Amino acid sequence: MHIAPYENQNKPIVDADDPMVPLNYFNIVKLKQGEAFEYQVPGYETCIVPATGTVDVDVEGVQFAMLGNRGEDVWDGEPEGVYAPVGAKVQIVCASDHTEVFIAGARYDKVLDPFDVRQHDLVQYGSDDTKTHRKIKHILGQKQHDKVGRLLVSELFTVGQGGWSGFPSHKHDTNRLPDETRHDETYNFRFKPNWGSGLQMLQREDNEPGDAYHIMDGSTVCIDKGYHPCCVLPGYEMYYFTILGGLTQRSLVQYFQPTHAYQIETIPGIKDMIAKFK
Repeated sequence: MHIAPYENQNKPIVDADDPMVPLNYFNIVKLKQGEAFEYQVPGYETCIVPATGTVDVDVEGVQFAMLGNRGEDVWDGEPEGVYAPVGAKVQIVCASDHTEVFIAGARYDKVLDPFDVRQHDLVQYGSDDTKTHRKIKHILGQKQHDKVGRLLVSELFTVGQGGWSGFPSHKHDTNRLPDETRHDETYNFRFKPNWGSGLQMLQREDNEPGDAYHIMDGSTVCIDKGYHPCCVLPGYEMYYFTILGGLTQRSLVQYFQPTHAYQIETIPGIKDMIAKFK
């Protein structure tokens, strides 16, 4: 499902118990210097990631100062995040002139400890020849596996202009280990320049026609089931904030579309990328 860009007024874009992606939670919070935002999401662990600006975060009295270093947009600096346990009371205070903050969440039933992530885990793969060149910055990834319940949070950037992402096409909508896990997924897209755009495909069955959504700067896409590659127009760079929430485990097992699975062998570094979603 595509949710067109809109001013959400700091209210969840994907709320708890969403009918399409109940394992996910997503909010965008915009603040000016000195303004505060408080939230609490029962039944969900969350992660605070400034898209731009700097914030001070308080999680049940545990303080994380000066989170975020990006200026104009998500390309202007490196991501940082704070993990907040299930149902925790969180306060975010803007420490810069203004800020835009992503709040990602996944359903979970145990309370863990809060922590911050000041250095991401980078994976770069693909090639210009295969039109799949991109890099992923993991905020809650493999390195945080023992500290998080079901939530995976990352940022994906195309390398260069134009090209495809999420290919070879894959899905993760059914629990049938060892072949696949059920993970709901939510994206928020940005483009550089910001008048760029792209296309999100969603193919429910192999070799059957699917759906396509025109995505723009600020678009949110919720993936409940099906194969879901996306692409960006030539001449533009694409970014998407990625939230994955697992039903029974955190580690993601992707099932690659049989028609295209052989192309895993043609894309440099993709096997390392797959291994990082654990």
